[in-house]
Amino acid sequence: MRMRHKKHERERMEAVQSLLVHNAEALTTRQPLHLEIGCGKGGFITETARRNPDIQFLAVEKVSSVLVLAMEKIAAAELTNVQFFSGDVMRLTDFPLTGKVSRIYLNFSDPWPRTKHAKRRLSAPSFLALYRQLLTEDGEIVMKTDNVPLFEYSLETLTENGFSLLSVTRDLHAENDPENVVTEYEANFSSKGVPICRLIARRD
Repeated sequence: MRMRHKKHERERMEAVQSLLVHNAEALTTRQPLHLEIGCGKGGFITETARRNPDIQFLAVEKVSSVLVLAMEKIAAAELTNVQFFSGDVMRLTDFPLTGKVSRIYLNFSDPWPRTKHAKRRLSAPSFLALYRQLLTEDGEIVMKTDNVPLFEYSLETLTENGFSLLSVTRDLHAENDPENVVTEYEANFSSKGVPICRLIARRD
């Protein structure tokens, strides 16, 4: 289904334009630097940035009508350690990020369930090659999903493409992890009794 544009989206986007990275010169690469790919409405990045003021965050989102909501959350919270990029994640190679990202978050990414679309999954080998390029030597990927087939696929592709699994759980909320920041999707799925899977993988 095609995403509808938010009312007054252009004006709202202009109001938070300073948070958006358009070129390499505008990007803050202060370390440690964490990257969220597919930030959605911004609940996760807002709370994570609030808890970690000494970490710089870059959030990526392709859908502008969703991105503006995330940017407005950061602006309302008056957080100064978050920037946003609007576009395909593969375009991050245009920025000076090689070896500078210490953690990448993949939260409830599109599972692309059909086999012919597997290459579009954010844990497909082509994306993992990009992450290895961006990550520091001991950089990590933290992935959460409600989709078990995507989770199992990701466990396989990560271990086959230069990553070691540090932590794997198929029912995150049963562990009551106090450091877990719940996303909008996560809250919805969990309220319906759907187990949340999480993995943490480190670049070899």
